Amino acid sequence: MADGHTGPGPVEEFLRAVDAEIAAVLHNDLSGSEKVSLRDGRLVGRSGDEREYLFSCTRWNEAFGVKDLLVRPTRPRRPWAHAEVSRLPGGKVRVVTEADLGDRCEGAQLVEDETAGLRALAERLRQVEDGKGPVNLTTAGWMLGQGTPRVGYCTDPDRYVRRYRDRRLNERQRRAVEQALGSEVTFVWGPPGTGKTDVVASIVEGCYRQGLHTLFLAPTHVAVDQALERMCDLLSGEQGFDSGLVQRAGDIAVPSLADRYGEQINPKRIADRLATALETQITQVTARLEETRAAIAVHEEAARLSAELNELRGRLRTLDDVIADAGRWMQTTSGRARDVERRIVEIGMPSGLFAQRKQAKLDALHHELARHRQAYENARRRHDDAQADRGRCASDLTSLEAALAPLLTRARGLAPVERLRREAERLDKQLNELDKERRRIEEAVRNRCRVMGTTVSKAVQSRALMSAVDVVVIDEAGMVDLPSVWCAAGLAARRVVVAGDFRQLPAVTRGSADRRAAEADRGHSRLWMDRDAFHAAGLVDARGGAVQSDPRMVALNEQYRMRPAICAVVNEVAYPDAPLRTGRPDAGRLPASPLIESPLVLVDTSSRVLEGTGSQAHLSNPVHEAVIHELIRGLQYDAVLPPRGWRDLPEGKRPTDLLAVIAPYKNQKRILDASLKHRFGEAYEGLVDTVHRFQGSQRPLVVIDTVAGAGRQLGYFYQEVGLSSRTCRLLNVALSRAQDHLVVVANVAFLRRELRAGSEAARMLDHLERHAQRLPVEDLVPVRSAADLGELDEEELARPAFFPADEVARAVEWDIARARSGIDIFCAFLSSGPVRHWLRRLSPRIAAGVRVTVHTRPHPADSPQAPLVERLREAGCQVLTRERMHEKVLIIDDSVLWHGSLNLLSHTGSTDLMMRVTDPTACERVRLIVDRARMERPARRPPAAASSHGVSPGDVVNGRLYLAVPYAEKDEAKRLVKARWDGDLRLWHVDANVPREAVRHWLPDGA
Repeated sequence: MADGHTGPGPVEEFLRAVDAEIAAVLHNDLSGSEKVSLRDGRLVGRSGDEREYLFSCTRWNEAFGVKDLLVRPTRPRRPWAHAEVSRLPGGKVRVVTEADLGDRCEGAQLVEDETAGLRALAERLRQVEDGKGPVNLTTAGWMLGQGTPRVGYCTDPDRYVRRYRDRRLNERQRRAVEQALGSEVTFVWGPPGTGKTDVVASIVEGCYRQGLHTLFLAPTHVAVDQALERMCDLLSGEQGFDSGLVQRAGDIAVPSLADRYGEQINPKRIADRLATALETQITQVTARLEETRAAIAVHEEAARLSAELNELRGRLRTLDDVIADAGRWMQTTSGRARDVERRIVEIGMPSGLFAQRKQAKLDALHHELARHRQAYENARRRHDDAQADRGRCASDLTSLEAALAPLLTRARGLAPVERLRREAERLDKQLNELDKERRRIEEAVRNRCRVMGTTVSKAVQSRALMSAVDVVVIDEAGMVDLPSVWCAAGLAARRVVVAGDFRQLPAVTRGSADRRAAEADRGHSRLWMDRDAFHAAGLVDARGGAVQSDPRMVALNEQYRMRPAICAVVNEVAYPDAPLRTGRPDAGRLPASPLIESPLVLVDTSSRVLEGTGSQAHLSNPVHEAVIHELIRGLQYDAVLPPRGWRDLPEGKRPTDLLAVIAPYKNQKRILDASLKHRFGEAYEGLVDTVHRFQGSQRPLVVIDTVAGAGRQLGYFYQEVGLSSRTCRLLNVALSRAQDHLVVVANVAFLRRELRAGSEAARMLDHLERHAQRLPVEDLVPVRSAADLGELDEEELARPAFFPADEVARAVEWDIARARSGIDIFCAFLSSGPVRHWLRRLSPRIAAGVRVTVHTRPHPADSPQAPLVERLREAGCQVLTRERMHEKVLIIDDSVLWHGSLNLLSHTGSTDLMMRVTDPTACERVRLIVDRARMERPARRPPAAASSHGVSPGDVVNGRLYLAVPYAEKDEAKRLVKARWDGDLRLWHVDANVPREAVRHWLPDGA
């Protein structure tokens, strides 16, 4: 049995790593997080280090009302700071923070606090450092390979696991269960599809029957619920299950668990059932207390209004006195002035012997007259001001009397206020006693719990969730950072079971990639934050290989998800040192289709390359997009997938139940999302996502879009090498989601040229080339001639298609002749012959009212191209110029897209295959990308100023990305990216999902 708390262990290292993680978050722009903008802030108070600000807020996010938040000024951009935020009436927001935002803050931003959990983790670690934390250093130390925990076997598992011999468990699964029930620590390595959840559930069942209290943890709510549902299946027949034998701390995320067992595992619902009579009494007392407090409020409001009324009446009397006194003084000063005026008249004009004496007397009288007149004016102003003030007071008095009358009537019907206050005090005490009794019931429910399921973060942050914890079981441990897994394991008194796969997705951290930090600090974060329990415990060697001889670890080696061929490629990439066996039949469940005759399918796009532009060209691939479209279309034709328009499909038959499309980059994911929904309908929405989003799920058919090939670089997805690398983990998760069929879309030639020999991605490619069904790209995206176009129906015409170089010009002429609204030609260079040639085709369309826009580079007035620009304009073309432009694209009626190597106005045709796509979303997307690629940006843009509301160009607020659009470019922004004007903020904005490259021209540097 484990025991002992003999020193701080690695706490200092963990604290340093957690503090570095917090700093990395606070200095990160958090560009992918939802923000709320504040404006017109002012400092309204200070208390110690804290400052209180009052802001105005136009668009509040209701979800922020229950979250920990961070704040920072909009300009200048400083690190985020913790804030207590409360929403006030009238669109005001109160912010209390230690950050100095200045006495006046024109604008600020709020964002959800990603450091809240890290700060709670740091606090737990500091408690341990002070010797006060609830962490058993012995069981925690096992996660770091410390100590000598006992490893043994349970010799009578049938005693603890019901019908153990009848369970469909293979040899390794049984070994894992028996070792976990007989050891102090067990690591269960569970690659994808190996039945890890069944093993963990059986272990928890066995621990329960051994008389132990078990805390089951996982990094996500979904992972907790999926395993907990299986545990409930095994324990639902046990006595006391309905009253809290198994409980769930936190919100249930999996609907089936909530539907089947929510009433039995939710501690509050259990307590509610047990305290029905008590709840009725609490409700009654609460209602009486609220009624009494409302009556007191009537008395207090009447008293307050009466006091205000008396004050106003006194004020009126004072004002009447002021008015009377001012009136008397006005009469006095007026009379005195008249008397002086009379005397001045009597003296007349100074002349004669005493003229000088008369003049002196007149001067004195004029001075006296001015003094009396000024005194009169002062009295008049005092009189008028008092009169106006009296009018306001009289109006307020009337309003107060009207408001007070009904209150006095209500108050006369109530008990005296002192008696009501005594009654409220008595009811409050009664309610406190009832609450104590309720908490005793809740404590009783808590004490009944023998199996508790919750997330790792909640367990680490919360007070004791159970009356005792004998066993901690951590599932999906490969996704838990090292300080958290150390603290979680330290909650156990006797036993720790760690299950997971250290070759699937790791914990999400920021410190090791923080460019602000020194390399030594980043290395420290990699060692003390990024590692999982398997690596830290010494079960993975320096090269990423599993130390299978270590008795602490049981490696599950038989999977039941993937067909053998899919399992083989997963083994090649992620498990060469511990290959998985297959325990399922080698038969697919989908209808037959020539597109997926084999479990493995490779679509090689090497012969169909359309090079993208800009620094992010490698993050998307239009050829692969077309291939996936046509693959889905073919699968619909073969009844593998439901066609567009089918509604009310049963569960298991929806497109998203049958197929997953996995893309390594968000750019391609967004592109496919939009175009698939447009072409195939809303039922196909949600079909595409990144690797991280598909962790923990599976589909009969998975399509992996490797994307690489449209740009000059591979991208971060393929950069790392080694079994512990991010590339290996991501590929493993992507490949192992497939149950029956795996389709990989790849530019094999590009990958062969760019991948490092022997890397995991290269081994995947080798295996697919040797064993996969080869599906030629030409079979999916046809190669056509210009003559074909006139013979195709609308559905066929809408398909992506390639055209050979010698057919491109005639095919383009066919499209131009049918243009109805607009033609956009992107051509960096101009030549006289092609310009003359295509103007003959364009002029009839211009005459018919079709807008023709030519996008080209600026051509100096003395260049041979300058007359060609004028000729285009004279013909009715709009010519727009951009520096360093080099795209070659043609867009017709915002629905037909030609792209490839077509320099329409600089030579007569293409030098290579061109692709024609009929898809408005593709036209819009390509127009955005090519018109505003990174390389077209000016060398230097001035910093964008914040609006008066605190929002700046580059900010994402309430789903909007704000832009710095000059007035002269507003029409272009509206046309190209559908920009809209925000009158309140006085800024242009687009949807936050619009690719940044499409609006880069209107974003500040670094945004």
